[in-house]
Amino acid sequence: MATKKSGGGRKTAPAGTAAKTAANRGKKKPTDLGANRTGVQTAPLRAKEMAQATEAVQGDPTLASALAGARAEASREAPPVGTMPMPGTVKGAAKTVAKALQGEKATVFLDKLGERLAFERTGVRLYDAVLAKLPAARLTEGSLTVQEVRGFRDEELAHLHLVKDAIEALGGDPTAMTPSADLAGVQAQGLVSALTDPRTTLTQCLDALLTAELADNDGWKILIAMAEATGQDELAQRFATALAEEDHHLASVRVWIAERLGIQLGKPLPSTDFGEPAQPA
Repeated sequence: MATKKSGGGRKTAPAGTAAKTAANRGKKKPTDLGANRTGVQTAPLRAKEMAQATEAVQGDPTLASALAGARAEASREAPPVGTMPMPGTVKGAAKTVAKALQGEKATVFLDKLGERLAFERTGVRLYDAVLAKLPAARLTEGSLTVQEVRGFRDEELAHLHLVKDAIEALGGDPTAMTPSADLAGVQAQGLVSALTDPRTTLTQCLDALLTAELADNDGWKILIAMAEATGQDELAQRFATALAEEDHHLASVRVWIAERLGIQLGKPLPSTDFGEPAQPA
């Protein structure tokens, strides 16, 4: 058992604590120099040979054109990623038909609601992944706290239920996979993989989380615009409340990244307001 001083006596620490602390202290960081040999400067002679071999092989300019043509043809002939489900209830069918008779394509709105539902579900998982990273991270500096991350996670879950309720109110089935929801799941795979990889650091995970929050922010703006365009004013107001919370998520993640990079750099970054467009000189 390792021991450490505590006040006037000595306190017994759990077995292995000292060893784990020493191991963490000696653990390599992504920004440490290591055995990375991916750059051509590590083998200049080989790089020269590779460049000469590349120049010796002349590409056929018609191949690129043929490939572009094949892709265009495949896009014309391919079926869609998916289709919208039939309404599962008489009430839902009546609402869909009524909207169609009024010239509104209710399925377009329901498709985007399905997308947001899928994305919010992913958002919960991403924040769960960040929470799993925190015990191994150094949180003695900066404004990031476990409580705030958990609060954001809970808000993402509340947004999921908000969208679920909206889909049901419009006669849709929130358990159905809409085409845009399917695509949102595919897009999110890389983010989930990045955050759940045990090798990624908290800072790297926050970078991935920023990508998700940027997309989420614009996704809510689209939903608000569609709700207003289809006369769903009450929904638009509720979505605006969710957007305000997402704005706070986005601003906080930006600050967390800037703080942690400043700590690693040894110099605080002059500004964390990266969301503002640069002003022309």
